[in-house]
Amino acid sequence: MIRTTLLTLLLSIALTSQAQNDLFILGGELSNSAATSVADIDEVMPRMKALGLNTVLVPAYWEFLEPTEGQYDFTLIDRTIQRAREQQLKVVFLWFGAWKNSMSCYAPLWFKQDTKRFPRTRTTEGKPLEIASCFSEEVFKADNRAFGALMKHISEVGSDVVTMVQVENEIGMLESARDHSPLAEKAYDTAIPRSLYKTLHISRPTTWRQLFGNDIYGEEKFMAYHYAKYVGRLCETARQYTQMPLYVNAAMNSRGRKPGQYPSAGPLAHLIDFWHAGAPQLLCLAPDIYDTGFKSWASQYALKNNRLFIPESRCCENSGARALYAFGEHNALGFSPFAIDQASPRETESVTHAYDILRQLQQLLYAPNHHWGLLFDEQDRERIINIKQERTVITCRHYFTLPWDPRATDGSTWPEGGAILMKLAKNEYLLAGTGVVVSFASEYEHNRQEQATLGEDGFATQGTATANQPSAPFNGSRIGIASIDEVSIDPSGHLNYIRRDNGDQSHQGRHARIACGEWKILHIRLYDY
Repeated sequence: MIRTTLLTLLLSIALTSQAQNDLFILGGELSNSAATSVADIDEVMPRMKALGLNTVLVPAYWEFLEPTEGQYDFTLIDRTIQRAREQQLKVVFLWFGAWKNSMSCYAPLWFKQDTKRFPRTRTTEGKPLEIASCFSEEVFKADNRAFGALMKHISEVGSDVVTMVQVENEIGMLESARDHSPLAEKAYDTAIPRSLYKTLHISRPTTWRQLFGNDIYGEEKFMAYHYAKYVGRLCETARQYTQMPLYVNAAMNSRGRKPGQYPSAGPLAHLIDFWHAGAPQLLCLAPDIYDTGFKSWASQYALKNNRLFIPESRCCENSGARALYAFGEHNALGFSPFAIDQASPRETESVTHAYDILRQLQQLLYAPNHHWGLLFDEQDRERIINIKQERTVITCRHYFTLPWDPRATDGSTWPEGGAILMKLAKNEYLLAGTGVVVSFASEYEHNRQEQATLGEDGFATQGTATANQPSAPFNGSRIGIASIDEVSIDPSGHLNYIRRDNGDQSHQGRHARIACGEWKILHIRLYDY
């Protein structure tokens, strides 16, 4: 079964760039120690393919790459590329260089032991931390040589497999908002670059210390700019060998924590101007989302000047729903649950289902049509979409809002419902996902707000002692459901008919729904009457 409107949309995006498609990342990030031996890599790559990933995010460890200063060992890098190629997977390497989760734990031992040559940061009280100072030229030179060697090697042996590289990992200061080492103190007394005057709302020369003093939020801005400058210099080295996209990831400033209680000065949304100023070569700043409020975190990074990419998200039963939302609402570059290699089948099942749906929808997501991401839980149950030009109102809700599902009220934890709603043409939609129910109404009908609680059979759940009182005359049009077909979409754009949902499955034509635990693509056609 082929729909003309769908084929028209596919033709309209036939010229979509290959680079865009290469960065459609249905990813999973390996746990931190999952690729520290050849045996690890040999075991994990086939499992990632079986889960339905198209891209694996794999650490590249400085301590293994350069165990002796100036001597490089690419064994783990080469094995990762080889096994990915065999499994027809792409790879995003994560440079665990000078910093990983703020700390310098993946630096080689020869680097760690030489604190005079490679100085550490210090707290306000002067306590040294296991965090290399970004103000040290020797730290930069050592990190940069290894990173440059990695990027050169990748460009020579893995350009067909490696699509992107993360520069460092969750950069940021801990315990203090900024570094207080002697080198940092000297930098704090230097003049603020003129390029930052507009961002900082200043009009004449001044030093960082004169402007901010001991204000921790000002100190964070100072630190963010210098971390970014460091990363920008690494990017320039990478550009000597490849134009491969580069990005940085951020640990969130959540739970009411202050700079230093979270990794201060990392590539956070409120510091994006400082990061763009220091490292304009980066494709994006990417959030690692583990806390509640997924939609809010994602929206902070889905900006006109920052494409949304989620390289780390808690791997859980809701991961698949969140992936659909990220792509549907924000045209995300990619999504990647963390430590997917250690997750249980119950946690990875939703990822496999969601990625199967996203593969089918991939070309349509680039088409010039309207689509929305839906994500619901017990507290956030409903979204109203108003298509003004057609005077159509779409009400989207969590599946458990249906009054007859006992899990809604028996104390069960509501799984997140997530889906992509896509408008193909007037009165024609796709709904793809899990745990959602969608109804359609004319604007006139919606504004009357005639809400009645109906059972699964469509009858009133409870009678009243008196007859219904007449209401104001109904003088407008309504929208009805012509058909709801469960379909799959093949690479050529065919809608392959599976079954029709009608009667009880559409509440006698009242809505389209996908139950929690089910994963479907529904093709919906409407009509006016």
